Amino acid sequence: MRRPYGVWAPPVAWWTTPGVMPVKPTVTRTFTTTAPPEAVYDYLCDFSHAEEWDPGTLSCERVSGDGGVGTVYRNVSSFLGRTSEITYTTVEAERPTRIHLTGTNEQFDGHDVLGIRSHGTGSEVTYTAEFSFKGAARFAAPVVAAYLPLLARRTIDELRAHLDGLA
Repeated sequence: MRRPYGVWAPPVAWWTTPGVMPVKPTVTRTFTTTAPPEAVYDYLCDFSHAEEWDPGTLSCERVSGDGGVGTVYRNVSSFLGRTSEITYTTVEAERPTRIHLTGTNEQFDGHDVLGIRSHGTGSEVTYTAEFSFKGAARFAAPVVAAYLPLLARRTIDELRAHLDGLA
C-alpha cells in the first residue's frame, strides 16, 4: 500500500501492540581492571556504589537486604534530562563471577548483568544493560538506543577507574 505524499510512517508496525515494543535497547561492554575478581564482585554487588561510577545515577540507597539475592535498592537517575526513580532488585549473585539486577518503574524494565572472570592478576568484566519501555515511554526506545554508546563509554570509564582503585 502506498502512503500519501508527505506522510511518514516507520517501516515496521511496532506500535500496533499496545504497551509493547519488540526492540529492547541493549549495550554490552567488556573491559579489564587491575582489581581481583573477589574485590570487583564485592564492590559491584553493593549496587549503592552506582552513585560513584554511573554518570546517570544521582542517588542509590539500599532499601532492604544484605547485598545478596533479594536485596532492593532505590535508585534516582537522570537520563536525557529526565529524572526518575527506579527500584532495583538483585536476582542473581554468584560470588565472584555474576551479578544480575532488575530495575523497574511504571515506564521501564531493565536488566543489568555483570560477568566477572580472572584475567592475569586482575579481572575482566562484561557489563550488559538491557532496557524495555512500557506505555508511551516505548516511543523513547530509538532515542535511548542512539544515546547508549556514549553513555556506555562514560560509564565504563568511571567504573574502570573505581575498580582499579580497589587493587
